[in-house]
Amino acid sequence: MKPAARRKARKLAIQAIYSWQLSQNSMSDIEAQFLTDNDTSKIDVDYFLALVRGVAGQSNSLDQAVEPFLDRPLKDLDQVERAVLRLAAYELRERLDVPYKVAINEAIELAKSFGADDSHRFVNGVLDKAIDSLRPARK
Repeated sequence: MKPAARRKARKLAIQAIYSWQLSQNSMSDIEAQFLTDNDTSKIDVDYFLALVRGVAGQSNSLDQAVEPFLDRPLKDLDQVERAVLRLAAYELRERLDVPYKVAINEAIELAKSFGADDSHRFVNGVLDKAIDSLRPARK
């Protein structure tokens, strides 16, 4: 799959994760809705599914992985920032096929697209501190 298809998968995944966090609906219902409501012809659908299922299934351990690197309690995080950090932590820890610099850069871009004005700086700072624990053997 082309990098653009993965980028689009991440953008859709961030929206689905955000929706899941707010609604507490089942991720399978949310992913079905997103796949129905969006043109998926240019999206890496398998990657989208891997991301949303991975984040939903590991949200507690992903939160624990980034929590030591936060400057405020996890519960005080903006929902967009939480979604971006969860997705980035999942990619860094579980998707070794994705270079760590790509995962971090994509997270920063997602924070720029969907977050508040300085969200991307916050996300970058957290991931810079967390990288050694999330991906000890950097690739």
